[in-house]
Amino acid sequence: MPVADQVARYLPYLRRFARALSGSQSGGDEQVGRLLEAIIADEASLSVGLSVKLALYQALIRMRRQGSEGAPPPPQGADKLFKAESRLSALTPLSREAFLLTAVEDFSVADTAIILERSEDEVKGLLDQAGRELARQVATDVLVIEDEPMIALDIEHIVESLGHRVSGIARTHAESVSLFGATSPGLVLADIQLADGSSGLEAVNDLLRQREVPVIFITSFPERLLTGDRPEPTFLLSKPYRPETVRATISQALFFDERSRLGG
Repeated sequence: MPVADQVARYLPYLRRFARALSGSQSGGDEQVGRLLEAIIADEASLSVGLSVKLALYQALIRMRRQGSEGAPPPPQGADKLFKAESRLSALTPLSREAFLLTAVEDFSVADTAIILERSEDEVKGLLDQAGRELARQVATDVLVIEDEPMIALDIEHIVESLGHRVSGIARTHAESVSLFGATSPGLVLADIQLADGSSGLEAVNDLLRQREVPVIFITSFPERLLTGDRPEPTFLLSKPYRPETVRATISQALFFDERSRLGG
C-alpha cells in the first residue's frame, strides 16, 4: 500500500492524539498539517524500519519537541469534553505523551517506548507518574472485591500508591452489595470467583443496577468474561498481574469515566 494511503488511514487517530496534546482541535490540526507538509516534502522524514503508524506518531512527537511545545493551555469554551481533557495540562509533557499513547491510542509499552525514543522502563515510570498526577485531580474511593487476603492487600497498596482510598474489601457477593451501598465508591476492582462460591460478575451486575461506576476485573479466568455472550468489560486484567499495569488501568478507567460523564 502506498505511504500516502497508509497515512490517510491513520490520520483520524493522529488528529485525536494531537488534539489531546495541544488542548484544542485547531491546535492539533495545525500540528498534523505541518507534519503532513513535511512528509509530502520528504517521505524520509518518517523513520525507516518502523510501521507507518509508529513512524507517524514518532514524527509528530519529534516535531512538537523541536517546536518546544509545552503543556497545553486549559481549553476554553463550552465543549464539555475539553473540560475533562484539560486535566491533562497538569501532566508533564513526557508523562502526558506516555499516558495518551497507551490509554487513548492503545499502544503497548514497547511501542510507546519506540515512539517516545525512551526505554520501556522509562515509559513505565512515566505512566506511574501520570497515574499519580491524574489521581490528585480525580482521587476517589475504591471498592475491592477479592477473596484472597494477600492479593486484596496488594491491590489496596497499589490503589493507595496512586492517591486513592480503599473504602472496603469484600470477599462475597453479599459483602460487595453491602459495602457498595454504604461507601458509594467511584471505582470497583473485582475478581469473578469469590470466597463463598458466589460470582463477582453477578455481584458487579447488581452494583451497576444501583449506580453506574467504572469496573476493572482482575481475574485468573478471563475466558469467563470474554465469551461474546454479553457486553464485555472495558477493563480486564489477568492474574498474575503486574502492579504497573493495574496502576495504569486505574488511571485509564477514571479518566475515561469522567470524560464520558462530562461529555454526555
